Amino acid sequence: MNAPTAPGATYRLQLNAGFPLDRVGGLLDYFRDLGVSHLYLSPVTRARAGSAHGYDVVDPGVFNPEIGTEEALVKVAAALRERGMGILLDVVPNHMCVGDPANTWWLDVLENGPSSPYAPFFDVDWDPPKSDLKDKVLLPVLGDQYGKVIESQEIQVLFEGGAFWVKVYGTPLPLGPRTWGHLLLPALGRLVGLFGDGHADLTEFESILTALRNLPTRAETAPDKVRERQREKEVIKQRLAALAARSEPVNAAILASVTDLNGVKGAPRSFDRLEALLAEQGFRLSHWRVASDEINYRRFFDINELAAVRVEEPRVFDALHGLVRRLVEAGAVDGLRVDHVDGLFDPLGYLEALRRLGESAGRRLYLVVEKILTRDERLAKDWPVEGTTGYGFLNLLNGLFIDTTAAGAFRRRTRKLTEREEKPEDVLYEARKLILLVSMSGELTMLARRLDRLSEQHRYSRDFTLNSLQQALAEVMACFPVYRTYTRPGTAAVSASDRRHVAHAIKEAKRRNPAVSPSVFDFIAGILLLEPFDGLSPADVDARRDWVLRFQQMTSPVMAKGLEDTAFYRHVELASINEVGGDLTRFGTTLEEFHLRGRERAELRPHALSATATHDTKRGEDTRARLDVLSEMPDAWFAALERWREKNAKARGESDGEPAPDAAEELFLYQTLLGTWPGTPDAAYGERLRAYVVKALREAKLHSSWVSPVKAYEDLVTGFLDKILADASFVEDLAAFAAPVIRSGALNSLAQTLIKIASPGVPDFYQGTELWDLSLVDPDNRRPVDFETRVRALRELASASPADLLANAEDGRIKLWVTSRALDLRRRRPAPFRSGDYEGLSALGPKLRRVVAFSRRSGDEAVVALTGRFFSGLLAEAPWAAGAAVWGGTRVTLPEALRGRRWRDVLSGRELADSSEGLDLGQVFETLPLALLEPC
Repeated sequence: MNAPTAPGATYRLQLNAGFPLDRVGGLLDYFRDLGVSHLYLSPVTRARAGSAHGYDVVDPGVFNPEIGTEEALVKVAAALRERGMGILLDVVPNHMCVGDPANTWWLDVLENGPSSPYAPFFDVDWDPPKSDLKDKVLLPVLGDQYGKVIESQEIQVLFEGGAFWVKVYGTPLPLGPRTWGHLLLPALGRLVGLFGDGHADLTEFESILTALRNLPTRAETAPDKVRERQREKEVIKQRLAALAARSEPVNAAILASVTDLNGVKGAPRSFDRLEALLAEQGFRLSHWRVASDEINYRRFFDINELAAVRVEEPRVFDALHGLVRRLVEAGAVDGLRVDHVDGLFDPLGYLEALRRLGESAGRRLYLVVEKILTRDERLAKDWPVEGTTGYGFLNLLNGLFIDTTAAGAFRRRTRKLTEREEKPEDVLYEARKLILLVSMSGELTMLARRLDRLSEQHRYSRDFTLNSLQQALAEVMACFPVYRTYTRPGTAAVSASDRRHVAHAIKEAKRRNPAVSPSVFDFIAGILLLEPFDGLSPADVDARRDWVLRFQQMTSPVMAKGLEDTAFYRHVELASINEVGGDLTRFGTTLEEFHLRGRERAELRPHALSATATHDTKRGEDTRARLDVLSEMPDAWFAALERWREKNAKARGESDGEPAPDAAEELFLYQTLLGTWPGTPDAAYGERLRAYVVKALREAKLHSSWVSPVKAYEDLVTGFLDKILADASFVEDLAAFAAPVIRSGALNSLAQTLIKIASPGVPDFYQGTELWDLSLVDPDNRRPVDFETRVRALRELASASPADLLANAEDGRIKLWVTSRALDLRRRRPAPFRSGDYEGLSALGPKLRRVVAFSRRSGDEAVVALTGRFFSGLLAEAPWAAGAAVWGGTRVTLPEALRGRRWRDVLSGRELADSSEGLDLGQVFETLPLALLEPC
């Protein structure tokens, strides 16, 4: 089967009740005119009621009614095909939302425990350390201690539809049928006295009780017993419903029993029967804080309401992909984006199954994975995908606009300012340790218990205690250099790259723990590397491999929560570096590295997505571009910081004798203001920043956290923000400093946009970012998009001049202009972009360090991209760093095969000649310091 057709450019849309499919249908011409080839849609499966994003799936087989219908999507797909366009769809194979009663699979597990036919769908430990959780699921859903919630009557039983439920804060959970005797036996006593022996309704009632006692227990997992329980419990519900409907005395007796069992507020002993009933269920209600220590189902990261699913099981895969399969078979979907591929038990096995799903429908799907590659990690060559969703490219490109020569000054002066001496790698280590010991200690304990059982396999390791193994395991995970390794089920080999990563983690864990016996780390290493060991049975070897697979699933969320959701909010040297897929130890990207990676990408993954913003990025692409400018001006930046800290000293609060915010938080806040400064701040801006500051404090987990919010401290910091924004003197100073930064940042953004479109890969645009994107982390970056403004702005470009666009640059149309014109070239001349090679071009002259240039060539078809960078030092020479006065004497040499041609700049429309000395940037950059050239 032929290779999939890659999109020309994708546009990400977040579907929800406020932006359903019918809104999308009215914007198709806009997306076509912008130059997009494929709409990249968030998940369309049924999600939790009111979901803003669709990742909290409750029924993967049903279309989300809040965004439209399956038929509506097929209709949109047909309309897109008429325009030569298509759809890329997001799929969520890792988890389901279990906090919504619409998830019938999860409710069945709660009702029937291990005997549920859906029990194998979820990754539940039915025999955890806490004995009273055997054959139960811990449900950490209570807002207070269990006893207090019961006695406040926030847990109440009800009878409905022939079944008994317990409502917890209004959410119904099913009670196991074999436990209904707690309610029906007291009702039977009332009915015997009322009816007397032989009454038909009494006989039926007693027969129902007998049927309940004869049901297989929830511990039964034999297929015939599971089917029997499923069949008979539903028959019993129907009989009880029918009896209660036709017999008012029966119904009244049941309701009276329910009322008695629900207790009387203020009478603690009246809740004993309710407590006894709940103790026999297939779930145990608990305070939400209990999850961190005792959770016995695998979660998506540390989110209690998102339970992991075992998509590696064929039956589960088929059930999870029912809707996706139908859409593929209908021809409505051209490609799939896989959410969080590192959370899967066997990523390669899943991707192969996904590829087969498409082939079974006669389709070769375009596949990309959400995968974070760290350091010098590369995507496995044998994965049947076009590449990743583009976080690596995002950070590589952003780094081009960070002046790497300023790294020493930033690190030295930030440490002096904040009085924090930690190295970035130490910040990350401590953050991951914190996640393991607090947020994910339950998962760590489960994995350590399995490791303890493995240690009993051989006399050389049987003396390792559970405590020592758990401590060592936490250290290895905290030192792991990548998100995960990729040992596969059934394999006896570990790849060379995985061996390097394991060796690094073990070596680093030993270094950080000199008092711990190296032997325990060596034991863990031996298992992770699948080292052969005499005396192990085949079953022992399988158990070790299974442990490795589970270990791999856990390192990814530990890294994500430790780096992205903790360390990025603690290490505040230059906030634009702190981005998903970023590396705190790397200060920018050299031009040589960018060109090297460009060539590699063109050769190995030419159709991977090239992102600059997603729904998960920490800052908008233009917010980052502004902050990058600070790397060009460390002296001015740190002088401003010292001035502002002194000016705003009286606005700080005090917490336990320490300033609030502390120095690092204050530095973080000033960067946030500068990156998002709107010119004239209004009430909405202040509200956005206050919400962001609270989230940032909780993510950092130093003075507050999501687990233990310290509102008093948060109020001090948000109060500081309010005070300085109300200080006219400070605002005037900030605005004056920001003005050139804003203009340089805008040029960074334009250059970044052009490079993204021209580079190897599929340029991806997050909704709304065709105009300026000064957003912050979610939910700020998921606010509704004003498409009406964008439609009007695109229409106006036909009559707009570059001078007009620059004169009104604050409205963002200049970015839309660059985007649409570059995408138009990509659409008109697809060959160089889809299959062309990549060659970095050399610049000569006084501004050579400020030039980024490369060519894309496929046969006789070629294009050339040129942009400036490091603009802050050029604005004094020209308002937009353009023209011969700035760039005169700087030239770019073209490859020999392209020399001597005439070129047309698709942005300005001007024709240019290449001389023997190369392209004169004084002419090329006459209007703007960027150009995209095609042959005349």
